[in-house]
Amino acid sequence: MFGIVDCNNFYVSCERVFNPSLCGKPVVVLSNNDGCIIARSNEAKALGIKMGVPFHQVRPLLECEKVAIFSSNYTLYGDMSRRVMSLLTDITPGISQYSIDECFVELNGIEDVHALGCKIVRDIGRGTGIPVTVGIAPTKTLAKMASMYGKKYAGYEGVCVIDSDEKRIKALQGCDIGDVWGVGRRNSEKLRSAGITTAWELTMKNRQWVRRMLTVSGERTWRELLGNSCISFDELPQNQSICTSRSFPGNGISNLSILEEAVANFASLCARKLRSQHSCCKAITLFAYTDRFRKDVPQHCINRTIQLLVPTSDSQEIITAALSVLRTSYRKGSDYKKAGVIVWDICDANEVQADLFDPIDRNRQALLTKAIDEINRRNGLNTVKLAPQGFDHSWHLKNEFITRQYTTDIQQVIEVKTG
Repeated sequence: MFGIVDCNNFYVSCERVFNPSLCGKPVVVLSNNDGCIIARSNEAKALGIKMGVPFHQVRPLLECEKVAIFSSNYTLYGDMSRRVMSLLTDITPGISQYSIDECFVELNGIEDVHALGCKIVRDIGRGTGIPVTVGIAPTKTLAKMASMYGKKYAGYEGVCVIDSDEKRIKALQGCDIGDVWGVGRRNSEKLRSAGITTAWELTMKNRQWVRRMLTVSGERTWRELLGNSCISFDELPQNQSICTSRSFPGNGISNLSILEEAVANFASLCARKLRSQHSCCKAITLFAYTDRFRKDVPQHCINRTIQLLVPTSDSQEIITAALSVLRTSYRKGSDYKKAGVIVWDICDANEVQADLFDPIDRNRQALLTKAIDEINRRNGLNTVKLAPQGFDHSWHLKNEFITRQYTTDIQQVIEVKTG
């Protein structure tokens, strides 16, 4: 049996942990630069507020309905995710984090999986304040479906178990084909055109038909829906590229030193994400461009890629590569409105092959990076950072509604006043 632990409305729940007065009230969280809505409480969903809608379009409605609005606080959300996953490792023997708010758990040998699911919901709630839903089933795809039902129906009390063929069939019959994990929008449209509207109808097709329509990966999903586990933890989807980018406030940035600082921070964040998924990149792309909507200023675009001699996840190496591109491509006098770093051609860190002529001491580099990561984990993001990341804040995101970093900055912890 497999379980998936899914944090409910995670970004919203993180904000509610430190502001309990928000419970039961509509809440939304905005994307980078306060652009679009990327998280909604159930109360906000009930108001008809859609995911991904631009903030400026619905701001009058949000203010009229007295919806609480928050800018994304990724430092807080990342730390809360770490706390949830840390508690899970104490409860279950084997876990595999799938995203910032989801984690698969192995339940082989557990006699009462429902009781364990209830313990997870209870302990995570008590330990972090984050409500979670646990879906349990013989396959990961069915576990995702169970989690969906656990969120949809309050009667499950956060734990839904599919442990019989009767329950599996009932779940499949009630599940829209577009809600099946692994199907995706394009394949769901293709299946609908073929008359397939539910997961149950898909399982009624034979293997040859499914492979012809959905290729090998779709066949795996089909087999999982039938109750045959065939997706291992090692085969869970992993990012094949990672991008960190920002649009800059005002007219943009023309100062090279400030632009370098921004790019260095983007590159550092990409490197940290690589390490978090135990992978390395073989190529790095830097892009930066001026505001294409402004006709009164010269236009300039940078988009260059560097291939690496040895795949890496080291912050210093990735920052150096990105800055070298920026310094050779930068055009003085240009106001760059957006810039970003992409790391791609990603491989498993354990599969990296050394190069005989590599000038870098990889073992020493790895020890230094591990020490810095541990310091930052204990004391907060960027407690220790590289010099090019600097201390300027003029390029930072627009975040009009951001809350404090309650768990990672000693200066921003909650203050309790007595008597």
